[in-house]
Amino acid sequence: MTEIWMWLTDLGNSKILALLIFFPLFVGMLLYVYTGKQRSERLESYKNIPLDDEPNDIAQKGGK
Repeated sequence: MTEIWMWLTDLGNSKILALLIFFPLFVGMLLYVYTGKQRSERLESYKNIPLDDEPNDIAQKGGK
């Protein structure tokens, strides 16, 4: 057990461990955000918000 702890505390190995933890987490978040038809349609509707002149335009269309 102490060998595993010593392996993890070595800075060279902890970088590999962090990569193995965070890369699948990042890929999972991307898959969650960009898959699903309703979610992708909602994200596409947000792309024109900075160009929208009327602030109440979303409320008039029945948006939440």
